[in-house]
Amino acid sequence: MRIRVAIVVALRAVLIALLVYGVARQSLPQYHDKAMAVRLVVYPLLTCVVPLVWLARGRPGRYPFDVDGLVVIPFLFDSAGNATNLYDRIWWWDKVEHSVNWFVLVGAVALVLARTTVRTPELVGLAIGFGAVTAILWELGEYVSFIRSNKTELHGAYTNTLGDLLWGLTGSTVAAVTVAWATRRASPARVR
Repeated sequence: MRIRVAIVVALRAVLIALLVYGVARQSLPQYHDKAMAVRLVVYPLLTCVVPLVWLARGRPGRYPFDVDGLVVIPFLFDSAGNATNLYDRIWWWDKVEHSVNWFVLVGAVALVLARTTVRTPELVGLAIGFGAVTAILWELGEYVSFIRSNKTELHGAYTNTLGDLLWGLTGSTVAAVTVAWATRRASPARVR
């Protein structure tokens, strides 16, 4: 258990360090007009969803370290991509990032659903729906926080947003089907 705690704490520590670095070094090109101060507040708050839900539910059963770590990873991946300037240096990085981040995030949600009495078809539908809604909310957040006030970003925003939604939905679908397939193999009774 200590190793799981250490992993989750380390993921959050690296995330916060990358965010603080981004705020402190906003003059670097990769951080210009990227709402780093907003990310410094919002990302850590969003990564607290799992522990807060677990506490609000009265700490039922074992703590879901796997789900908690998976929820942190997309924010860490995004922050690392900004820190290393991958979004500007590699044209396809944004596509990979959206696909992988939604795969990981929806994978976490599908794991939670797999631990309930939800049947496999509903698990797939709920997980993909969660991925689609969160991808839309993410794009709205990007628009409000830094795209609408940046003429350079605004120029290609429509095409970029549609691509981001496509890749997020692709990652969501692959994650939902993967977890459903894995849990179906582990528990064939879930298929009904």
